[in-house]
Amino acid sequence: METYKENIIELTSHEQALEAFPVMSQLRTDLAKEAYLTLLNQMKENGYKLFALYKDKQIVALAGISVGVNFYYKKYVFVHDLVTDEAHRSQGYGNKLLSFVEQWARLNSVNTVALESGLQRINAHRFYEDTLNYDKWCYSFRKSL
Repeated sequence: METYKENIIELTSHEQALEAFPVMSQLRTDLAKEAYLTLLNQMKENGYKLFALYKDKQIVALAGISVGVNFYYKKYVFVHDLVTDEAHRSQGYGNKLLSFVEQWARLNSVNTVALESGLQRINAHRFYEDTLNYDKWCYSFRKSL
């Protein structure tokens, strides 16, 4: 019987960032590699952390998070990016990675995990609400300037 090793690590090196790009680009389809690397470095300066779930030695899912503080959440973790590689979807990796984020939040004295999801992502909404028990409680608005 074949066994598979899964582990989750924070990606901190340039090489790891490059390794993650093909998976991240499945979510952030408008990003070229150079822009991704530039933005990632800027985001890291502001506390962004990128975690990867590996199956054996291959990245199968990514979660990008940051810790923030505001009046309505108090101290919270915001999930900016959550993506599972297309070839590995519907195998529980997104669930495992988001459960890891929740555990990481608790260990860092955070009581809330928040995320946003595009209006068109109906299956993702079902996953967050029905599988993971997240509450849909507001709309997020933006205006490009």
